[in-house]
Amino acid sequence: MYTYVQEISERSLLVIHFWAPWSPQCTQMNDVMAELAKEHPQVSFVKLEAEAVPEVSEKYEISSVPTFLFFKNSQKIDRLDGAHAPELTKKVQRHASSSASFPPSAKEHLKEDLNLRLKKLTHAAPCMLFMKGTPQEPRCGFSRQMVEILHKHNIQFSSFDIFSDEEVRQGLKTYSNWPTYPQLYVSGELIGGLDIIKELEASQELETVCPKAPKLEERLKVLTNKASVMLFMKGNKQEAKCGFSRQILEILNTTGVEYETFDILEDEEVRQGLKTYSNWPTYPQLYVKGELVGGLDIVKVNRNLKENGELLEK
Repeated sequence: MYTYVQEISERSLLVIHFWAPWSPQCTQMNDVMAELAKEHPQVSFVKLEAEAVPEVSEKYEISSVPTFLFFKNSQKIDRLDGAHAPELTKKVQRHASSSASFPPSAKEHLKEDLNLRLKKLTHAAPCMLFMKGTPQEPRCGFSRQMVEILHKHNIQFSSFDIFSDEEVRQGLKTYSNWPTYPQLYVSGELIGGLDIIKELEASQELETVCPKAPKLEERLKVLTNKASVMLFMKGNKQEAKCGFSRQILEILNTTGVEYETFDILEDEEVRQGLKTYSNWPTYPQLYVKGELVGGLDIVKVNRNLKENGELLEK
């Protein structure tokens, strides 16, 4: 089977669908693949029942179905997890139209671009976790354990879902010389994977290596002073997620005042903590220079905030 796949991938783009007959999503994506095969006769499409080839599934870390792997010149070049027909179509079109080979100088240039991107990603936050899934929804046991340890020790970190970008997923293994995930970086330097973090935890060194999250009160003070005018709301400037937040946006937008927003739906700790910090139980909440002005009712009742320019003056 491997030889067959290798021969195909040496000739053209190969797309392998790891599927299961009991999954309706897989059946749906098989139909999508059939249509794509008509549109792209130069592309080879193969279906593999994931549970029937456990060794292959394990080798390519197939943890759910449907999953699609893309091969060219016997090399895996991309991956798609889940039943996302538009994304599958986009990836097939992109890889089918791309050149099958690059001159040596172009390959070096692409490698330099990827390394620069990886450097930026590993420095994106003081503590960066590259994991499968997100802290809210880890997609493997190792990633889940890593998140639990970091939260337990109140470590402040940002994360990157390697399932969202196959180039990063494969490139970081070479960049860091570390073949597995999750991977934890501090100040752009690799600390290690789950085993290393467990060792640091056991030796009580973890909290000295990783930056601790600031106390909630300190964090709220920083957030309320992030801009001269700060609105804590459900949603953001582009998309309010409740009627009260939408109304206060409309009022602020008519004043011409520059302001920033914070989506409380994205951070439950801030959502609950700000109620106590400001002694104000509901949202939205408007702050000027770190001081609470009030919520929608205050802004609406005191229409002069809007009409006589008092808010603008503040």
